[in-house]
Amino acid sequence: MSHNDKCLRLILGDQLNASHSWFSDKNDDTLYVIAELYQEATYTTHHVQKICAFFAAMEAFAKALSQAGHQVEYLTLDDTAHYPDLPSLLSELISKHEIVRFEYQLPDEYRLRQQLANFSKALSHQQLALHHKVVATPYESEHFYLEDQALSNYFSSGKRHRLESFYRKLRVKFDVLMEAGEPVGQQWNFDQDNRNKLKKTDLADIPEPLVFANDVSDILKRINRHKIPTIGKAEKSLLWPVTRLQAVELLHFFCQYCLPNFGKYQDAMTGKLSFLGEDKGWSLYHSRLSFALNSKLISPKQVIDTAIVYFQQNHNLISLAQIEGFVRQILGWREFVRGIYWANMPEYSKHNHLNANRSLPKWFWTGDTRMSCMHHAINQSLTFAYAHHIQRLMVTGNFCLIAGITPDQVDNWYLGIYIDAIEWVEMPNTRGMSQFADGGIVGSKAYAASGNYINKMSDYCGDCHYKVSKTVGNDACPLNSMYWHFMARHQDAFSRNPRTNMVYANWRKKSEQDQAVVLAQAEYYLSHLDDL
Repeated sequence: MSHNDKCLRLILGDQLNASHSWFSDKNDDTLYVIAELYQEATYTTHHVQKICAFFAAMEAFAKALSQAGHQVEYLTLDDTAHYPDLPSLLSELISKHEIVRFEYQLPDEYRLRQQLANFSKALSHQQLALHHKVVATPYESEHFYLEDQALSNYFSSGKRHRLESFYRKLRVKFDVLMEAGEPVGQQWNFDQDNRNKLKKTDLADIPEPLVFANDVSDILKRINRHKIPTIGKAEKSLLWPVTRLQAVELLHFFCQYCLPNFGKYQDAMTGKLSFLGEDKGWSLYHSRLSFALNSKLISPKQVIDTAIVYFQQNHNLISLAQIEGFVRQILGWREFVRGIYWANMPEYSKHNHLNANRSLPKWFWTGDTRMSCMHHAINQSLTFAYAHHIQRLMVTGNFCLIAGITPDQVDNWYLGIYIDAIEWVEMPNTRGMSQFADGGIVGSKAYAASGNYINKMSDYCGDCHYKVSKTVGNDACPLNSMYWHFMARHQDAFSRNPRTNMVYANWRKKSEQDQAVVLAQAEYYLSHLDDL
C-alpha cells in the first residue's frame, strides 16, 4: 500500500469485536483509533462502574490489537479533553496523519450514527483545507445475528410488533434449537415453566457469582480529574469482565453452574442475602454477560452455541425449558429490541403515549425509601450497576409506570445506572416494554402490577414498612392504590384490551365509595412520592 493510502479506522467503546473482518490482515498504513471521550462519558450521568468498565475494556482491546501487530492509537481522557466532540478529534487526526480513507463501524446508537454520518459528509467539503481527498466508508459491526440492512425485512416504523413471531422466524432462519424443521421438544416457548419464586430452602444452593478483579484505580483518577459526573459506588477493583477471555470464562461459569436453574428462577428476586460480603442474591442464576455482549467482547452466536453444547451434553442437569428461556433472551429479545429501535428512531425517543409527567423521586439516586422492593432493587443497582430484567421491569419500572413518571427521566436513569445500558437496548425496554410510552409498539399491554406480584415473586414484602395486604391506610403498600389509580385514569386506553378486561371487571365490583377511598389513598402517595 502506498504512502498516500493511509487509513484511519475508528473503534467505539461498544465495538470491541476481535472477530471483525477488519483484523484479518495487518497493515502499517492502517491506524486504529480508540478514544475515551468526554462526550461519551457525559451524554447522561453514568454509573461510575459503567465508565470504568468501558474504559478498561477499550484499553485492554487496544493493547490486544497492538500485540497482534496492528497500528493502534489509544487516547485517554487526558489526551482528548480539549476536543469538544468526536468530529473535532477525528478532523485533527485525519489532518495530522494525512489520512485519505476514514472507516468506521456503524454505531448502534442513533445519536452517534448521525454524528458520524454528518462528519463523513462534511469531509468532502473539507478537502481544500486538508489538501487531499478523504473517502469515508461505514461497515457492519459483524456482531448481531441480523445485519443492519436486514432489519427492514422484519420491522416497520410505528407498527406493532410481537416478540414471539419474530423469535420463531429467527430460530428457523439460524437453525437454533431446531430439529427437522420443528422446534426441539415440539414447543417454541417454555415461559410458563420459568416463573418460580425462590424458597428459603433454595437460597443456600445459589452459586457464588464469578467476579473479576480488574484494577481501575487509574481510570477512577481520570474520571475525578476531568470532573465527570457519576452515580453509584466504585472500588479500585472492578468485578465485571473487561476482556474477551474474561467474558468467555464468565460464559462457561454460567453454563456450568447457573444454566441448570436459569429459566426456573429467572423471574425470582430475593432480599434475604446481603449486598456485601458473601453476597450472591444480586446475581442469582443470571449470566451477567450483558456488558460483555453489548460492548461486543463476545458475540451472541458464541454465547448461544456454547450454552446449547452444554445443554446437549448435560440433559440430566439442564432441561429444555432452561436453555430455551436463555436463547429467547438473546436470539429473541435482544435482536427484537434492536429492530424496534432502528425502525422507529428518532421519533421513538419522543413517545409519551400515557402523558406521564411526574418527576422521578429523589430516592431513585440513593435507595433511601421505606418501600422494601424499591430499596433492594435500587441499592443493588447503585452497588453493582446491575439488576436483572424483572427487577428492572416489575420493580423500578412498574413503580415509574403506575406513578406516571415522565419517560425522559425514566430513560435517563436506566441509561445511566446500568453497566449494560446502551440506548438501542435500553430505550425499547424502558420507554416501550416498561412504560408503555410507545403505545404498544413493543408490548401488547402495560406491565402494571400491584404489590401482589412483588410478593408472589420475591421475599421483599416480609420486612417492609408497608403492608402488602393493605390498599388503604398509613401503612398500606403504595403499589396497591397506585395500581388502581393508574388503571382507572387510563381506562380509555386499556379497557378494550382483552388482557385487562378482568381487571376492570374487578374494579367495577367495588362500590363508588370504596373506589373513592382507594383513589384518595393513591392521590396522597402520588403527591408525596419523595416521602415514600
